[in-house]
Amino acid sequence: MSLKIRQVLAGATLAAVVFVSGAADCSAESLANDEPYHTPLAGEPFSTTVLGRKVELARRDRANTLALSLGGTFYFPTLGSADALPIAALYWRKENEDYRSRLIFSVFYNEWDGALKTKGRLEYLAHLENFTSPFPQEEILNGESVKSTSAVWGYATAWLGLGYRMPVAPFQSDNDLRLQLFYTGTYLYNNRTSDTGPNVTLPPDTWENGLRLRVRYDGIRRNIMELPHSGFALGSDIEWAYRSSWGDSNYGPFRFTKSGTQEYTKISGYGVAALPFPWTSERNRLIASVYGGFSPNNNLDRYSGFRVGGGPFPNESDDLWRTPYPGALFNQFTVADYVVGNLEYRRELLFFLYLHLRGTIAWINRDYQRTDHFRFEQDRGEAFSLGITTGMPWDSSMYLEFSRDFGILRNGRSGSGLMLLWSKAF
Repeated sequence: MSLKIRQVLAGATLAAVVFVSGAADCSAESLANDEPYHTPLAGEPFSTTVLGRKVELARRDRANTLALSLGGTFYFPTLGSADALPIAALYWRKENEDYRSRLIFSVFYNEWDGALKTKGRLEYLAHLENFTSPFPQEEILNGESVKSTSAVWGYATAWLGLGYRMPVAPFQSDNDLRLQLFYTGTYLYNNRTSDTGPNVTLPPDTWENGLRLRVRYDGIRRNIMELPHSGFALGSDIEWAYRSSWGDSNYGPFRFTKSGTQEYTKISGYGVAALPFPWTSERNRLIASVYGGFSPNNNLDRYSGFRVGGGPFPNESDDLWRTPYPGALFNQFTVADYVVGNLEYRRELLFFLYLHLRGTIAWINRDYQRTDHFRFEQDRGEAFSLGITTGMPWDSSMYLEFSRDFGILRNGRSGSGLMLLWSKAF
């Protein structure tokens, strides 16, 4: 694809204009009501006056949602072999006192979570997930795809487990403490392509059996645009897996041995906090987050490593585990261990319009493809993001973000990305 757009300046100008009008509106409200302003919260009824017009919002059932998201990310300069990548996903969430169901469908990557209540706070759990892209995947060096690493690979996995779930303050549909234990069964496949290097050895297709212990705590209260407003969330995963059929592999002279990668262990965690901005109104918030993971035995490879990638910043309870890096491709980095930190300032311009400024820093032990080896090496990256989240007509919303990376995505060269995502609720 060779799509090119340059709307960063126009977007920044629009944000500046709306910021001025929002500030004027805020002053008018304060003078008229002589009361502290309170940000409208997700699902709650809300009434206000905007530009002389009365706005009334009814209570919304957040536990039952069907939405479609469409958009894309554009890269300047090209990242890998992509100038632009499309985004399309269907989201469906349905909950009641007896069961919970959550589905994300996007053709090549899909996931479903289900929970059936049993005795007390115990639940039977199930998770289905697949990544089955028919397109070759290649490692990236200096912002360019390395053809010799080309392979068509993917997986399909099913988890079955038992969990404990307890509601926590502020007692919304997504506020709970979850302790979950799963048995996991995964089929992993990979195939050569016409571009795969003649000296590259791929491991055989295999079944993986494993266990996963997962802990989630979400005490975040979200605003009307489902962005974190106050509170904090924590999560952790401990994974162990064994590949029933496996072999040595290499992507150059460096070799991953069967004995070193057939069995692996991974530990990861995250923390997110939504805080007030000191000495200001509720319109100003600070969002801090940190993500980290490591392998105690240093036995990860191209297929089992952690994944760090792009996409919209995670805000939903069941998506907070995802490790984001602005401007990256989907699951771009395979990493053996990592720490990624974010600090965001958010300004409420109008009750449905939010501007954010975010800084990201990452320390990662990433896979590197060079002419003489393929192995994990330490790297560091910094990025800056500027964006808006806004409500739109017909029960829809828009997310627009410009990001600037200072080297890690293109191995030393700076570059930019522009993401536009439109979501429609039904």
